[in-house]
Amino acid sequence: MFGACDEPGEFRAPPLEGASDGGPPKFRWFCLEHVRAFNAGYNFFDGMTADEIHHAQRPMAGWERETRAFAHAGGDTPPKWADFSDPIDAIGARFGERVAAARKDGRALSDGERRALKVLGLGTDVDRTGLRKRYSELVRRFHPDRNGGDRAHEGELQKVIAAYQQLKGAKAFA
Repeated sequence: MFGACDEPGEFRAPPLEGASDGGPPKFRWFCLEHVRAFNAGYNFFDGMTADEIHHAQRPMAGWERETRAFAHAGGDTPPKWADFSDPIDAIGARFGERVAAARKDGRALSDGERRALKVLGLGTDVDRTGLRKRYSELVRRFHPDRNGGDRAHEGELQKVIAAYQQLKGAKAFA
């Protein structure tokens, strides 16, 4: 029925029974005409008893299995770096910022907290004292009273104040 064919095999069909060598299944590939003929003669329930057919056709069939979670903490988790090599840094480029932003004390930082640290020009491992010191330094630098009344740096001052307000209440700096 499915003899030699010159058309490209673009459509996958189940492997022949008993054709497995212990590894992943060796699927068969058919052209459109031959996969249509295969599907017309394929019977999923072939060889099943009436009870097995009834069990497979239940409305909730397959929903009893436990499924894996698709997301962790609202997003992708970085891969386990020790499991594989990434010579061109294709995967590391996606997760590198999150991995690099991990604190030594293990406290998590949100994306907003990381942005606030960047505004203040601080690293992720700064402590509460370093945070206050940097804040007061930047306020002195950008405040109009320290610049002869010049309000040119008022935008930077507002960003510094907003960043400090966000970070001083963060759990990572408690």
